[in-house]
Amino acid sequence: MAIGDLFWLFFIVMALQPMLRQRFLILARARKIMQLQRKRGSRVITLVHRQETMRLLGFPLVRYIDIDDAEEIIRAIRETDPETPIDIVLHTPGGLVIASMQIAAALRRHGGKITAFVPHLALSGGTLIALAADRIVMAPHAMLGPIDPQIGGVPAASLARVVREKPIAEIDDQTLIHADIGEKATRQLRAAATELLMRHMDADKAAALADQLSRGDWTHDYPITADEAIALGLPVTTDLPDEVADLMALYPQPMRTTPSVEYGPTPEPRAPARPRR
Repeated sequence: MAIGDLFWLFFIVMALQPMLRQRFLILARARKIMQLQRKRGSRVITLVHRQETMRLLGFPLVRYIDIDDAEEIIRAIRETDPETPIDIVLHTPGGLVIASMQIAAALRRHGGKITAFVPHLALSGGTLIALAADRIVMAPHAMLGPIDPQIGGVPAASLARVVREKPIAEIDDQTLIHADIGEKATRQLRAAATELLMRHMDADKAAALADQLSRGDWTHDYPITADEAIALGLPVTTDLPDEVADLMALYPQPMRTTPSVEYGPTPEPRAPARPRR
């Protein structure tokens, strides 16, 4: 075979490698999901957002909950028998409120038991979806987050504080408009979260917790640990199945030229030291 032919063969193999690797991951995830479904007798749905890159230019693209996600999850719920439990695996930084609310509402209307698995993080809209579950199963290191609305990338609670504490003549019209929208968004989210939480607690406690999660006492990226979630009264446990952790390993981040995390193989247990004479 000529050197030119070897070059083209190498080029074709390198061009096909990403597609073959992606196809392998898709098949491996499907097998792992089926394994988890058989073990738990449930319908497993995943909502996993990883940072992706454009195929040719390599620019990073941040994924979040959008209308397409809502449509796909609602379709999966609709195709599931009303008595079949649903397990939803959440790994997301959040996203559109309307999409998150659609997913939460569809889960809440489902007749079977709903379990939300959070192996790493389910922030903002992800937390809102988790509130629709009968049980939230978090890894010991996993995080939920506040659900306070963001208006133009700014917390609604911060806009409201500006309007409260600054003379109205010194506030521009755009800020006043955003503050008004933020007040409405906070009220709407609080009402929606209260309705979801009433599945787990009485109306007064549900309203108080919904207010705490939505009023902006914390920064929007404040990590609510499993222990804190339990203290807040959420139906949280930390017995995350190994199959869920294994499934997350099949959603790798895009390959970097230099990995940011590396580690050696699992070390062998040390033999007990022999006593010296």
